[in-house]
Amino acid sequence: MPKVKTKPRSRQQRHETKGAGSGPGIRFNTGLGQHILKNPLIVTSIVEKAALRPTDVVLEVGPGTGNMTVKMLEKVKKVIACELDVKLVGELQKRVQGTPLASKLEIKIGDVLKSDLPFFDACVANLPYQISSPFIFKLLLHRPFFRCAVLMFQKEFALRLVARPGSPQYCRLSVNTQLLARVDHLMKVGRNNFKPPPKVESSVVRIEPKNPPPPINFQEWDGLLRIVFVRKNKTLSAVFNSNAVKRLLEQNYRIHCSQNNLKIPENFNIGNLIQGILRDTGYSEKRARIMDIDDFIRVLHGFNAEGIHFS
Repeated sequence: MPKVKTKPRSRQQRHETKGAGSGPGIRFNTGLGQHILKNPLIVTSIVEKAALRPTDVVLEVGPGTGNMTVKMLEKVKKVIACELDVKLVGELQKRVQGTPLASKLEIKIGDVLKSDLPFFDACVANLPYQISSPFIFKLLLHRPFFRCAVLMFQKEFALRLVARPGSPQYCRLSVNTQLLARVDHLMKVGRNNFKPPPKVESSVVRIEPKNPPPPINFQEWDGLLRIVFVRKNKTLSAVFNSNAVKRLLEQNYRIHCSQNNLKIPENFNIGNLIQGILRDTGYSEKRARIMDIDDFIRVLHGFNAEGIHFS
């Protein structure tokens, strides 16, 4: 049988064949959330759902060995990859070394939560799951606005992001995220698509920030939600009857009056003021687990109108 001549493969093609983490000597630190996405079909699907443009600058957090990084470099102007582990940085650099993609890759070494985020158009990442919550809010409060983010999370966390009022997963995270962004669940990803496999199932979520954002002081908004979601199944009347809550709000009220030269009556009772606000706004008997964003905005405005603040 005659021999068939084959064209020598480029460095890039050899790396793609090897796949995630198959190189000798690579040990993944699961304590840092290193679970490398190895299924090329899912990598391609995530990149496609981000709808990247040739002019885009993309932020990737936790690039690992570069399976998703390389796919994005083929489509965009630049990828800024943030990685904590210097060993994986070396693997990523080897992945693109000597290829046209190398000049489009910028690597930032360090903890993304402790660094200022660069300018970017889109964020696409298989996130280390232990930084999911702080990273989401770092992302959503980042300026200037980005167009979208397509992120991999632990499935339970993703379901809380998209949960609606009345569902068991509905929580402070749901309300805060949906105040600032439109959130859509895109797909589930089984644990066997990773190396090493995590102990949990995963999901991919698309996030588009609301631009312009709602005209709300986020710190104060979050202060209200922290109170009402501690006991989300209780009525607001019961939640705000807590002595700890009343002490906090009375302290804030007195600061507000002092700053605005307002006199506090001698017979002032913070509990009576709070319950009066809840009755007037119609929320005394409502429970946080079934309230939507508009409900919380009305409650916040009701308290603020009477000089009670949450931050």
